[in-house]
Amino acid sequence: MEELTFGTLIAVLEEMFGQALFWVMVAAAALITVAFVYVVIRDRSLRSRWFLRAELVAPVGAFAAIWFVFFITRSGFGDIGGPIDVIALILIGLAGAIGLTFLAYTVQALLGGG
Repeated sequence: MEELTFGTLIAVLEEMFGQALFWVMVAAAALITVAFVYVVIRDRSLRSRWFLRAELVAPVGAFAAIWFVFFITRSGFGDIGGPIDVIALILIGLAGAIGLTFLAYTVQALLGGG
């Protein structure tokens, strides 16, 4: 593979997770993002109390994302081979943390949790 294109990246991710699971994850991420943007536009700002509570679950999201990828790929920390694997692991954790933060904030806002 001489160059990485968007189509190649999608094909690799579909191969890793399976086509159905990959597209379900994409749809879930899109739905959570749209709901988050809706809540921010509706409220015209971020509420600091809700955001702080949402940030507290970020480490859980990071851990869950890393565990999920290790489970799906049947690998573990012993399989990390070099710097690019560490970078990928950090990005996976970051995506999980951000995703769960968005979800937690959105759930609080939609349920009206004071």
